[in-house]
Amino acid sequence: MSGWRFVLSRQWAGYLALTVIFAIVCCALGTWQLNRRAEALAEVARIDANYDADPVPVAEALPDPAAFDVDQRWQVVSLSGVFLSDDEVVVRNRPFEGSSGFEVITPFRLDDGTVFMVDRGWIPQNSQGRPSEAAPAPGGEVEVTARLKAGEDRIAGRTSTGDELATIDLEELAERVGEASYTGAYGVLVQSGADVDEPPLAAARPIRDEGPHLSYALQWYVFALLGFIGLAWAANQERKGLGEASAAGASTKPAAREPRRPKREKRDDDADVEDGILDRR
Repeated sequence: MSGWRFVLSRQWAGYLALTVIFAIVCCALGTWQLNRRAEALAEVARIDANYDADPVPVAEALPDPAAFDVDQRWQVVSLSGVFLSDDEVVVRNRPFEGSSGFEVITPFRLDDGTVFMVDRGWIPQNSQGRPSEAAPAPGGEVEVTARLKAGEDRIAGRTSTGDELATIDLEELAERVGEASYTGAYGVLVQSGADVDEPPLAAARPIRDEGPHLSYALQWYVFALLGFIGLAWAANQERKGLGEASAAGASTKPAAREPRRPKREKRDDDADVEDGILDRR
């Protein structure tokens, strides 16, 4: 265990702290991806439940003209009344199949006198960047269906120019009409028959796709785990390096010398030997 004592140093404590921070960031990003997946799945559920459902009167779907529940997105509502073509506006910079153009918004006065904003579809821009020609809204009393969507917020720095708006801001549209209006949601016109291929063009059916969020989330969690695996690998390499350095240092120490035995003094001559023999006799 003494070979791992270095991990208690301040340096390795710093490495551990960085790894923990890295793991926390990765887990946060993974959770964010899971939340985005949950939102995508909720949108798929709304499409399945609302897009092809039977229409209900708009007054029944939206009893409060200023309110809108996100789960009502794409709900089909029926409208009965007249289009207010004189108050028609366009919303600029709207994409459609890779091109930029305008959304045509025509107010629709319901039979009860309340005005509901209807998005009649998309038109391309001409060579001068202006809205191209489009078929006018039908006149007189009509019955149409539309799919609900929430109104859009204003964008800072972008203002309206004449009949061109920056966003589908229902509050601003209501002010232009000057009548009691629905400000919680508007409707995307449901087109059928020959009108489908003529501008204004209907938006394509939303795609039922949850996206790659689940795989991205798993990747972030794996990255968090790999951070600790990498730290453990680096610590093991450090332990091996310290062990090898210690073994190499021990092998280079000089060997202990054996104590020297005292040398016998050599007799100067044979006379001393003879004297010793005589003494023993």
